[in-house]
Amino acid sequence: MNIISIYKQFPKEEDCISYLEKIRWRDRPVCPYCKSTNSTSLPKEQRHHCNNCNTTFSVTVNTIFHHSHLSLQKWLLAVSLVLNAKKGIAARQLARDLEVNKNTAWRMAMKIRQAVIETEQRNLLTGLVEMDETYIGGKPRKGTGGDALKRGRGTKKIPVVGLAERNGRVSASVAENGNLSTKNLAELVRRNVDTQNAVLITDEFTGYIGIKRLLPHEKVNHAIWYVDGFRHTNNIESFWALLKRGVVGQYHKVSPRYLPRYIDEFCYRHNNRKNTHLFAETIARSVGAFAI
Repeated sequence: MNIISIYKQFPKEEDCISYLEKIRWRDRPVCPYCKSTNSTSLPKEQRHHCNNCNTTFSVTVNTIFHHSHLSLQKWLLAVSLVLNAKKGIAARQLARDLEVNKNTAWRMAMKIRQAVIETEQRNLLTGLVEMDETYIGGKPRKGTGGDALKRGRGTKKIPVVGLAERNGRVSASVAENGNLSTKNLAELVRRNVDTQNAVLITDEFTGYIGIKRLLPHEKVNHAIWYVDGFRHTNNIESFWALLKRGVVGQYHKVSPRYLPRYIDEFCYRHNNRKNTHLFAETIARSVGAFAI
């Protein structure tokens, strides 16, 4: 859903509230404090009164919209902008689009990422699965010398490991403790890949030695070729290109503390790139309703 659709479908706050109530409660309000369904609607206040615990509540309680002074229309616009930005959207750009300050826009974007991350189902990857690693950080500057100029596996940038199902989903995460040892890479495969129904394809990095004990393992030697029949890592490398263009072109700099959230955001958009109901499902995740 684009921003024009948001303006047309939700011109007033009442329309936004009605939409959230339908997504979260399916027209049967549930008290977020005592879980009772015995409540009375208060239309003028756009709230509900729980007859069990004698408390009033709204649909935004215990959601990413709770305790926010912004209109729900702006929140829905923010969700739309984040989902439709293939390379991500910077906080300053989001602030300009929504006419809010930079800090508010940053907080909104992080809340949306948090809602997506906490409820995203991580099903095991199957079939042909590509695995590769990349490094996120600033571009080396000339004149600094030493390790600062090293690229690839010799750099001090943050290592990120990804797995891509051929023509399917992607799973990526920051390497634990920055360690690309065989033990850590094998554990990542166990958590994300159906080892009984998958074939792993990697380059010749020594860290992948030993993974063949878990599942069939094919390698492609990039010093000689990039594609050898079904052996290639083009899908995961295309995802890395998109992620890096987002970091460099949109965010410019991402702190190690929040990098996992940005990575999950890119994975979420990629994995739902053909989902025509992505906006509604994201709103459902934002209000704690997992099923649409």
